[in-house]
Amino acid sequence: MTAQGNDHNDGSERTDRAEFGRVDADGTVYVRMGDQEHVVGQYPEGTPEEALAFFTRRYDALAFEVQLLEQRVRAGAMSPDEATESINRVSAQLVEPHAVGDITALVARLDALKPIIGLQREKRREDRVRRIEESRERKGAIAAEAEKIAAGRDWRNGANRLRDLLGEWKLLPRLEKSADDELWHRFSSARTTYTRARKAHFAEMSEKRDSARVVKERLAKEAESLADSTDWGATASRYRMLMQEWKAAGPAPKDVDDELWKRFRGAQDVFFAARDAANAEIDREFAANAEKKKELLVEAEALLPVTDLAAAKRAFRDIAERWDAAGKVPRDQIKPLEARIRKVEQEIRGLEDDQWRKSDPEKSARAGDMVSKLRDAIDKLEADLEKARAAGNDRKVKDLEADLASRRSFLEMAEKTAAEFG
Repeated sequence: MTAQGNDHNDGSERTDRAEFGRVDADGTVYVRMGDQEHVVGQYPEGTPEEALAFFTRRYDALAFEVQLLEQRVRAGAMSPDEATESINRVSAQLVEPHAVGDITALVARLDALKPIIGLQREKRREDRVRRIEESRERKGAIAAEAEKIAAGRDWRNGANRLRDLLGEWKLLPRLEKSADDELWHRFSSARTTYTRARKAHFAEMSEKRDSARVVKERLAKEAESLADSTDWGATASRYRMLMQEWKAAGPAPKDVDDELWKRFRGAQDVFFAARDAANAEIDREFAANAEKKKELLVEAEALLPVTDLAAAKRAFRDIAERWDAAGKVPRDQIKPLEARIRKVEQEIRGLEDDQWRKSDPEKSARAGDMVSKLRDAIDKLEADLEKARAAGNDRKVKDLEADLASRRSFLEMAEKTAAEFG
């Protein structure tokens, strides 16, 4: 079966070879292209079949190359220029072919690729135009963002963002020279402006930090010199002032600032720990005084509510003298104890002030004069009312009655006030 199969293949090949080529007696090989024949070469050493087979294999190689070229062109794997160059190279081999086969078909297949390449070339041109316009828009946006960054003072993030924008710029397609140069000038100028301002800012910050370091070194040294002071009030006040100066000085270089703060704070801690210990000892000494004052508060608060103002005043004066003589109390008890004794004092003083207001001769005279004037006015209104009634003047009667009621109300209040002063 194998032999029969091989014979079949050989017969087919002979038929194909006979269709597109022939061999002369001297071994010259021809290929038919339409109505014409072209010499493709000579093969004198072999039989005609071997000669045709040799040049047919060359054709197969050309056909395979055309097939690959078709696949790559249709897939867009080559640029239009690369594809055109490859087609021209293969076509040149088909002008004076050295192969036997359907050369006309290969030429037609290559020609069929040219319109495809034309479409691809047009699409690439359109894509390039689109990319250029997108690049123009993006470069404008990059320049605008860079200018905004340059106008701001974001020293931490601005530099990183400008670096990212520069990397993006480099990946974008170039525009026509004038437009590209103009946008680049804007972008580059913004970067330069920002960089200079940033350097100036950090130079200024560095100078300020150096100045702050000098100030804080002085403050730390003074704080350490006060750490052992026992002049509690004056030294505590001075520490508060030193703290204000420390905050106003601003930050020093980070490592130095931390070390100076440890010294400054450490000195404060030593002083205030000693002061608190001393105050605690004093508070223990004053505890007995607080107990005495609590006993006096019991006496003072027993005076309320006041029933005899004169007796209450005498008793409170005695309590107040003993209160002062009792001495100081622990600091945490000063306010609550003082609040309780002040409440009693204010109650007695309020009653005293109220009594004085009621006995004020000038106010008493004014109250009596008001009562007298209101009574006279009421007498006159009553007389006028009788006349109006006699005359039958109802409207006037109504007005006089309303006025009379108002005056009598005022008289009642005035008489009560005068009675209080009396």
